[in-house]
Amino acid sequence: MKKINWGIVGCGRIAAQFCEDLAHTNNGVVYAVAARNGDDATAFASKYGAANAYEGYQALFDDKNVDVVYIATPHNFHFKNASDAIKAGKHVLCEKPITVSAEECKQLSLLAKKHDVFLMEAMWTYFLPAIQKAKQWVEQGRIGTIKHVKTDFGYPVPFNPDGREYNPNLAGGCLLDMGIYPLAIANYFLNNDLENLYVRANIRYKGVEDDVLITANCGDVMVSLATSFQCRLGNGAYIIGDKGYIKIPDAFRAYECSLYELDDLIEHFEDGRQSQGYSFEAQEVGRLLSENKRESDIMSHSQSLLLQSQMERIKALF
Repeated sequence: MKKINWGIVGCGRIAAQFCEDLAHTNNGVVYAVAARNGDDATAFASKYGAANAYEGYQALFDDKNVDVVYIATPHNFHFKNASDAIKAGKHVLCEKPITVSAEECKQLSLLAKKHDVFLMEAMWTYFLPAIQKAKQWVEQGRIGTIKHVKTDFGYPVPFNPDGREYNPNLAGGCLLDMGIYPLAIANYFLNNDLENLYVRANIRYKGVEDDVLITANCGDVMVSLATSFQCRLGNGAYIIGDKGYIKIPDAFRAYECSLYELDDLIEHFEDGRQSQGYSFEAQEVGRLLSENKRESDIMSHSQSLLLQSQMERIKALF
């Protein structure tokens, strides 16, 4: 199998985890790295075995040997970084949130289609085997008709007005940073938009929120979501039907899921993976590119736009 050459944009924690996980795929390698600081790029490239290191992103976009670009810069730079990569003819996997507005998301999708390149938001959760197993149980009717979806994601983030998380100029706030996970998980199982949103948010600094509670319905399904920089939440997901329910611990990075009928455990699944989990989305991107696909059916452009639209509607209720 021909391995695709990945170009990594940004040298932070998530980029490091992604590169570590590429070693667990059979169709991709870290080929080039770019950072604003050349020394950072060189050190990162050396650590992960990349052949090339660039100071500045455009040089990486112009490298003819780079097949696909992984963007792991702060949220508010995603649109420009992805746009520049697409205009250079590169396929793009962009960290979530893919943009910071629905309009930017629309423009990016149109640009990718215009330049005939692949574009996907890096919603790694959708590609985890435990999440896909839970979806399979739902589709098999194992829990009956879904009645409730409950999921949350939160970790304490110390307040720092200069840090990315609380900086309004860097698209700070827990909704875009962590809240996208509960929304994405709800959307994955419900395949429809949320209605009758009720939102409670705590605004910590210059309009930046650090705790959000969301309730809504999706048809007859009741939805309860939360996200926080104040505290660690349960970080699990419950998909509850009229015949049983599915429990997914640490749903954003799910290793396992369990199927229950009332109080009885009926089936349990563990993926037994060696990677942190980013390998599954990376492997899928490689497969799609080998098939000359321009979009993922699992994490489509329309799914990204739905998430962006939902987050805009939620923010409007702060």
